Amino acid sequence: MKVIVWNAPERMNVEQHEVPMPKVNEVLVRILGVGICGSEIEGYLGHNSLRVPPLIMGHEICGRVEQNGDGANQFDVGQKVVVNPLLFCDECLSCLKGLTQLCAKRQIVGIHRPGGFAQYVAVPQSTLVPVSESMNPYRASLAEPLACSLRAVRRAIERHTFPNIVVFGAGGIGLLSAKVTRLLGASKVLIVDTNDDRLHMARNIQFEHIFNPTKGNLKEHAAALFGSKGVDVVIDAAGFQPTRESGMELLSPGGTIMNIGLGIDETKLFINRLIRSEIEILGSFCYTRQDFYDAVQLLEQGVITEEGWTEVRSLTEANTAFQDLVSGKVINGKIFLDPSR
Repeated sequence: MKVIVWNAPERMNVEQHEVPMPKVNEVLVRILGVGICGSEIEGYLGHNSLRVPPLIMGHEICGRVEQNGDGANQFDVGQKVVVNPLLFCDECLSCLKGLTQLCAKRQIVGIHRPGGFAQYVAVPQSTLVPVSESMNPYRASLAEPLACSLRAVRRAIERHTFPNIVVFGAGGIGLLSAKVTRLLGASKVLIVDTNDDRLHMARNIQFEHIFNPTKGNLKEHAAALFGSKGVDVVIDAAGFQPTRESGMELLSPGGTIMNIGLGIDETKLFINRLIRSEIEILGSFCYTRQDFYDAVQLLEQGVITEEGWTEVRSLTEANTAFQDLVSGKVINGKIFLDPSR
């Protein structure tokens, strides 16, 4: 089978591997579509310590059951499924608290074991969630990033009523987070990005308020847009010094900044303002099983779709796709890879 192997920073190669055999309680999935995640871009550049080459990345997966291993009998061959790539022990303290995404022994398909940048992948039966035949595989592949966004937004707005929200980043997680904020009752949403093409794309999918901070004063723009109520919530889907610093500056007293972007690790923050204004800083990693199932339902219902902000490329174009994402040449917020092309 064809696979895309990340062999070194900024180098992915098309290789031929044997089709994996599903082990006990595992299922072989023939991949129909797989999304490129923003965290994988950092991995591609060699900035993510969790990803170690050589590695087959890819954790946003939709496919069909091709073969059941011994003990795997919950899904019929040919059934359409999405993969919940987060594996947990169900025994550690975090799991016992229901925080399975923080499992001490957690593993993620496409990071700790071969992922979906391939024609086939073997995964535990427990990771599979059925989806309808009518849903196209690219929309279905959004289940994982939508689950991430859904959890982050739910937690960010928990203390706020009809909040004014600023979202940093018009990539996949940023746009999905912005979409979720509207579903959950946001008053106004401002999307901030330094890429004009992406901002125009966001406007084309009905986000009225967009801003490029390299071309004006973001704080003044936000004050004019949000008025006396100000900014209640900032969702940082980028994760860099300027976005984290600006997010803190924008928030009204009592506001919340939700960090979901993993751009950099070390960040300088002005903590005295946080103290004096009682600003809440949160981080969100992955999702619970409930978040994942809720995300699948939103996609099944067509409440959130891939239309107008995504594109599809061949699996063999993966390295070029990553290069384009790194250089900012990609207008759309999301790229899917299709192994059949």
